[in-house]
Amino acid sequence: MASNAPVYVTGMPELHTGEVRKLATLLRASEALLREPLLRPALEAVLEILRTHHGAIRSTVVLLNEVSREVVLEASAGDVDASGGAGYRPGEGVTDQVLTTGKPSVIPQVNRELSYVSVPITIDDDPVGALGIDLAFRPNRDYQRTVTFLGVVGSMIAHAVKIHRLIDADRRKHEDETRHLREERNERYDYSNLVGTSGPMRVVYEQIAQVARTNTTVLLRGESGTGKELVAHAIHYHSPRAKGPLIKVNCGALPHDLIEAELFGYEKGAFTGAYTARKGRFELAEGGTLFLDEIGDLNAATQVKLLRVLQEREFVRLGGTETIRANLRLITATNKDLDAALAAGTFREDLYYRLNVFAIVVPPLRDRKTDVLLLADYFLEKFSREHGKQVTRISTPAIDMLMAYPWPGNVRELANVIERAVVMSNSSAVHTHHLPPRLQPAEASGAGLNVPLQEALDTFERDVLQDALKTARGNRAEAARLLSTTARVFNYRVKRLGIDWRRFRESTPERERPTADAESETIIE
Repeated sequence: MASNAPVYVTGMPELHTGEVRKLATLLRASEALLREPLLRPALEAVLEILRTHHGAIRSTVVLLNEVSREVVLEASAGDVDASGGAGYRPGEGVTDQVLTTGKPSVIPQVNRELSYVSVPITIDDDPVGALGIDLAFRPNRDYQRTVTFLGVVGSMIAHAVKIHRLIDADRRKHEDETRHLREERNERYDYSNLVGTSGPMRVVYEQIAQVARTNTTVLLRGESGTGKELVAHAIHYHSPRAKGPLIKVNCGALPHDLIEAELFGYEKGAFTGAYTARKGRFELAEGGTLFLDEIGDLNAATQVKLLRVLQEREFVRLGGTETIRANLRLITATNKDLDAALAAGTFREDLYYRLNVFAIVVPPLRDRKTDVLLLADYFLEKFSREHGKQVTRISTPAIDMLMAYPWPGNVRELANVIERAVVMSNSSAVHTHHLPPRLQPAEASGAGLNVPLQEALDTFERDVLQDALKTARGNRAEAARLLSTTARVFNYRVKRLGIDWRRFRESTPERERPTADAESETIIE
């Protein structure tokens, strides 16, 4: 016979109404924390849920500031003001106790109407805040259940706080990196900080300053390794388009059958392997600058299309029909003799005149010899820092060798030479034997197979003596002390090797030199 009596599952007691309410509160709190992208609105939503569904008269969340460790009122519900994140004052003693011990605190009867419960908000076993609520006083309230329930809410809040702090930390890191890169970029490519004070470089600086603020097409001419790309960077980053992209293309490095697709892009199916449409460099440079290096290597077909872009300021992707406007500035560079290319018919005359609106000739290093030492010192500091070395100076014989070399590879070759010397040096200075063989004849370096031993030793000794004189600014007594020898021995070796010690003296006229200096020189004589 069927029975209408309710059926109970053994071991599954019916949930109390209060427990159901708590589970519903936890569900709503979890949804609020997931829904709100900002921490404070999320916490305020949780506290409002506790007020509405759990009888909280007042509630607060306080958090420790990660830097100052000050306790800050982060969110509240009820009559507590959390505007502005002011430092927390009400209940400070209880809050401090919870933060210090990491354990909940209960005041069953604050007054005849209220009870107060506070639980820690803990991240990785470290208390970072506290959740506190005021409840209506009831003599028979089970505070252990209340603490357990609020502990779960506190754990949910701790998880949300941790996620938001990680997001904030990642955002700050990204902002710092962006700011650092922007500052580094501006410093690196500021034409006023480019290395070189020679006459030819001053002309280049003036030309950069004249053309940077315009949208004029610029043609950079000069030998390979002179720094044409750095000049292009300086022009872009001091132009109205500085916030836009700088897209660089080495025309000489791209195959002739691909360069048109690289520059102007292509549509899906334009050729075998074009499975999707792709933007070209002209589109990627939208609003910024396109730098075409080695422009003299462009083939005839690409020259025609480039000419059309310069004339019409528009182009069509390979295999496409849609006309695309080109809003960019064009800077080109070449190390080739374009006049000879025009005569040979390998470069279009009409394109040449379109590109040669404002030409800047970047001088070779052999024409700016006064900049060699400045550049060498710059690269010495740069590569010493990069390789973790303490190389701080270049010996006088090594400087003489750098100044005498013609530098066919220009600044790029000088940079490579100094980097090699820094890597090889085991002291604080770069000496002649740290420089590559091509900079020095075999008899000067002592590396030749037929050089007598005494000649090789004299070469090394001359290097050391001149380095000491340079450090002592020509004061032979001081130079002798640096080498831990006597003035008489030092003077003998200087005379024997034919070293002109006067070239190392400071530029102060002899009559203005201190008496002590004159006396020290007399002692050496």
